[in-house]
Amino acid sequence: MTDVNYIRQEVNLKRRPYSEVVNQMGLDFQTIKKYAAKKDWNEPKQIQRLKARVLGAVKPIIDQWLLDDSKKKKKFQRTAKRMFDQLVKEHNFQGSYRALCEYVSRRKRS
Repeated sequence: MTDVNYIRQEVNLKRRPYSEVVNQMGLDFQTIKKYAAKKDWNEPKQIQRLKARVLGAVKPIIDQWLLDDSKKKKKFQRTAKRMFDQLVKEHNFQGSYRALCEYVSRRKRS
């Protein structure tokens, strides 16, 4: 943490260029720039979630399958892999297996 404070002091208070601090400290330019700009180190990282656009058309189908499967015994319920294979075969699904797994997992939890 002392390096961070030193970098911030050199760049922000003494107005030394990044390149001088890089040469002096032996760190990467991007690291020096990040340390000089960062104010609060306790901020949580924001995770950007991408929306699965391809799933939009098949969400009602998946939801119906999950509803139907919830009434069956565990052994006879569809797995995410079986759902994916069935979607590809019957509905010409172009999305990824991973996106389908995440959606199924989220729906089963709620």
